[in-house]
Amino acid sequence: MTSTPHLRRPDQSHLRQEWGTVADNALRLERDAAERLVTALNSEVSGLYILFNQVRKHYWLAEGAEWGPVSGFLEDAADRLTEITDDIAIRITALGGVPACGPMGIRQHAPIYVEDAHHYDIRSSLERDLDGYATLAVQWREHIELADRLGDTATSELLRRHLKTLEADAHVLDRYLADDTLVLHDATR
Repeated sequence: MTSTPHLRRPDQSHLRQEWGTVADNALRLERDAAERLVTALNSEVSGLYILFNQVRKHYWLAEGAEWGPVSGFLEDAADRLTEITDDIAIRITALGGVPACGPMGIRQHAPIYVEDAHHYDIRSSLERDLDGYATLAVQWREHIELADRLGDTATSELLRRHLKTLEADAHVLDRYLADDTLVLHDATR
């Protein structure tokens, strides 16, 4: 039995730009600066993609006494992550790059790990979500500084705006995880 590759490769005559390359951009940002920013932003897109899938999974599996508010928050948070991902991917394209996509590209550039496919309790799930948000926030601050150093104010402003959203969602998760909310793991024993 032969295995079928999971990667579909259209005819090369349709290829406009190879992954990992940065073309000239209409923004007139120097290629070296654009390349550095595309690499940084592809890490953002990859992390967002993994966090989106994890948050969406936790939304699907949410249960317990606070199911309503928690699942509502997770559904909205996943929608916000989608919007942020789109904005960052569009910026990558404007900088002359190709946004990270597909499982291999995403895993290669992501600052966070893909969670196992199992169903975990809501408290530990939200803890992993909070860790993902925190990891992205730290990286975003570094990339804001990079964009500032490279003179790309638009990328810096885009990241700053979305960092506020990531931090606000992390704050909500932190509040859900406070001792006076959700049933603590030890209380069920």
